[in-house]
Amino acid sequence: MTSEKTAEPLTVDVQPPPPRWRAWWENIQILIIALILALLIRVFVAEPRYIPSDSMLPTLQIGDRLVVEKLSYRFRAPAFGEIVVFDPPKQLQIQGYTKDQAFIKRIIGKPGQTIQVRNGTVFVDDQPLREPYIAAPPNYTLEPVTVPEHEFFVMGDNRNNSNDSHVWGFLPQQNMIGRAWFRFYPFERFGFVKMQPGGLKTSGSASTRQ
Repeated sequence: MTSEKTAEPLTVDVQPPPPRWRAWWENIQILIIALILALLIRVFVAEPRYIPSDSMLPTLQIGDRLVVEKLSYRFRAPAFGEIVVFDPPKQLQIQGYTKDQAFIKRIIGKPGQTIQVRNGTVFVDDQPLREPYIAAPPNYTLEPVTVPEHEFFVMGDNRNNSNDSHVWGFLPQQNMIGRAWFRFYPFERFGFVKMQPGGLKTSGSASTRQ
């Protein structure tokens, strides 16, 4: 006579689903972290800007969208030929511009250099600049001026339609937001803003006044 063993029932430990509020809270935490990271990137690393006017033609055109990179000038001085975005200095604020109306221009003179404009040519320390990037030679004259310490002389590439240092004076470095680094729109001009001998060559956004 054989005895049969009765199989014991299999028990499964089933965990109850987490409360719905816990999933919501986790999603809220992820969203908060993402917003904080986005804010930190915008404040300290880079931010988008768009071009509303023609003072940087032909290099930058109306409607161009740029990424303005902010880290470089924390570690080095701005360089000749770089295109910089900046808050309006006191001279422009006197004209009625507010601090949230950013400008964009090209660095032409650094501290200690002497700038002059005559006969349609810009001179830096008595040396004429080769400027393949400008729309047309300047039709005005500027007597020699020496750039003070911690300040820069900036000009628009559209020399004859630009509210720049030849009008209002020098740009303090502390007013600089960053440098034009990348153009992400329009797509046919998509790419980095690159340096080349004699000026900048683009390979290819809050707005920027010009």
